[in-house]
Amino acid sequence: MKGLKKKRRIQIITLAFVALAGSTALIGYAMRDGINFFRSPTQVVEAPPSETEVFRIGGLVEKGSLVRGQGETVTFRVTDTNATVPVSFTGVLPDLFAEDAGMVGTGRLVDGVFQASEILAKHDETYMPKEVVDALKEQGVFQHTEDQPQG
Repeated sequence: MKGLKKKRRIQIITLAFVALAGSTALIGYAMRDGINFFRSPTQVVEAPPSETEVFRIGGLVEKGSLVRGQGETVTFRVTDTNATVPVSFTGVLPDLFAEDAGMVGTGRLVDGVFQASEILAKHDETYMPKEVVDALKEQGVFQHTEDQPQG
């Protein structure tokens, strides 16, 4: 009788471990498309991601690069002052989107052009996303002012 109790306990612990491992695997599988890593233009140029990877890119919209095409397609270049990546976006840009302003885009890099599915712009005249601030600080070009809130 004692041996049967011990065997049953081991079976229950083993089953619990298998269930835990299975649920962890399912959660990881479900989250694979929900995680978008942030990259600066320098990181994208140095180590281009695969065309299937969805990621976020951020920096400043390069002055003079904003071109509104026929229809809804807009092209521009995003820079961190060290490297520049061309961006193509089909849709309506946010109201606060402007040249020489901070932005973050979500999408894929296809043939060297970032195909954005979503573009986010700064919230007001002084706001800049935290990821963009960090990337610009790494380049040594960001200067914080007192009235500039950070993400």
